[in-house]
Order: sequence, then structure tokens, then C-alpha cells
Amino acid sequence: MSQPPNFGQAFDLSSLARPKTAQPADMPGLEVTAANLTAEFLPRSKEKPVIIIAWSARSVESRDMVVTLASLEKSYAGSWILGRLDIEAEPQVAQAFQTKSIPYAVAIIAEQMVPLFEQSYPEAQIRLVLDKVLALAAEQGVGSAPVEVIEPEEEEAMAALEAGNFVQAEVAYKKLLARKPADSFAKLGLAQTQLLIRTDKLELDTVLNLAQASPTDLALQLQAADMEIVNGGVEAAFKRLISLVQVSSGDDRNKAREHLVGLFLLVDPSDPRLAAARSALANALY
Repeated sequence: MSQPPNFGQAFDLSSLARPKTAQPADMPGLEVTAANLTAEFLPRSKEKPVIIIAWSARSVESRDMVVTLASLEKSYAGSWILGRLDIEAEPQVAQAFQTKSIPYAVAIIAEQMVPLFEQSYPEAQIRLVLDKVLALAAEQGVGSAPVEVIEPEEEEAMAALEAGNFVQAEVAYKKLLARKPADSFAKLGLAQTQLLIRTDKLELDTVLNLAQASPTDLALQLQAADMEIVNGGVEAAFKRLISLVQVSSGDDRNKAREHLVGLFLLVDPSDPRLAAARSALANALY
């Protein structure tokens, strides 16, 4: 995980006051307040990473993210601590965290902050971020790096991918998902494999030239976006499909949007290009 510009800066909590209101007791995670942030969360961040999610009772999306992170905390067997920050009950703490939108998640490692993401993401992508946080923390002597557990179907898929047999890899990932429907890594692996299937034996320049010559051909534009993603052209792929959403309608527009959302799954949630593309897509749709 690349370190953000403010990584390494300690929190300035000198101006925080005690809270005047309480948070709902039925929400998962430990409540974050001005008092316990400095007394409890910061000291505990020297032992294991702390993930704090800023939320509001008025935002369904942010409440759902609290629940998702609580579920992930259990699956990680206590290797990190979840705190929930109600921005309305604790406005001063939210300001100290530089909260601009919700849901907003940050990690605290050895009393230092690492901003994570500013909107909702699928569980598979959140897991990738959490693994990076744990690995980064372990490098600093806080907690342990995540232990990778490989399922037999995943081993089968990886072997098939190494052999260039993308179809067999797809079958293996689908078998794993049939057995473990919530497996986020299997979902991500399947999405990556299906991208490889769609782009197998295609030539980048050929596809891009055809797409340029036929700008209204939906299939060609989707294919071109796939090829751009495979070849590292994340911004180009996103821009292509957002433009397609803007100029199309009906089924074509839905297909372009769905394809773009599928490509979003393949990009690190902390990548600023992803946040920019999500915002652009929302503007294109509404």
C-alpha cells in the first residue's frame, strides 16, 4: 500500500471535548469518542491495527459498511480492531479525522493514521485493503501479517492460470463459489479470470483501432476497455465506458454501466482513479 501524504503524522486531539450524545447500542464495533480515542484506541493501535469507520444514522450506505466491517473483523479472528465513529454524535472527532464524506475509513497503526477509502466497496476489495493494512502494520512491528489460506479449488485455479487454461480456472473458481458463495477472493479471482477469457488472443492495437473506427459499436467499445485494463490503461478504460454511458441509452447504456462496474472490481479501492471514475459515472447517470 502506498503511503498517503499525511502518513506518519500524529493526530492533533488537543481540542477535542467529551461527547454530548451517545451512539446506538445495536450497531457493531466499538464506539469512538473524543475521550476513548486517546485513552483506548491510540494505545491499542500499538498492539494491532485499528480500523475506524465514520458513519451516520442518516446514511444507509454508511450503516451497511459498519456491518460489513464487523463481519470482516470476525473473519480475521481479532487481528485488527473495529471502531465506529458517528459523525453527528462526535463532530470534533470527525473533523480531526478530516472526514469529508461517509462512509469513510481510516486505519490507525502505532498512533498514526492511514486513510483507506471514502465510499462503499464490495467485500472482496475491502479484504484486499485490510490485508495491506495488516502487512504494513507488521512491517512496523504491530500485529502479524495476514496468513494466506488457499482453498483446493483456488490451487486448481492458480495451476490452470499458470498453464494458460483460463476456462479451467473459471470452472475452479465457480466450484469454490458454489461451496463458499461469500468467498471474496474467489469472486475477485473469477472476475480476473473472466477478463482474461474475454481478452485472450486479442491484440491491443487491433482492438483499439477497430473501436476508434466504430465508436457506436458497443461490443467493440467493451472489448477495447477490457484490453486497456489488461494493459494497464485504467483511466483510459474508465473514460471510454463513462463516455459510452453518456451517449447511449436503454439496454446499451445498462450494458456499458454494468461492464464498467465489473471493471471497478479489479482496481484497488485506494486507487484515486477509481474514486474519480465512480464520481464521473454517477454524474453521467444522474
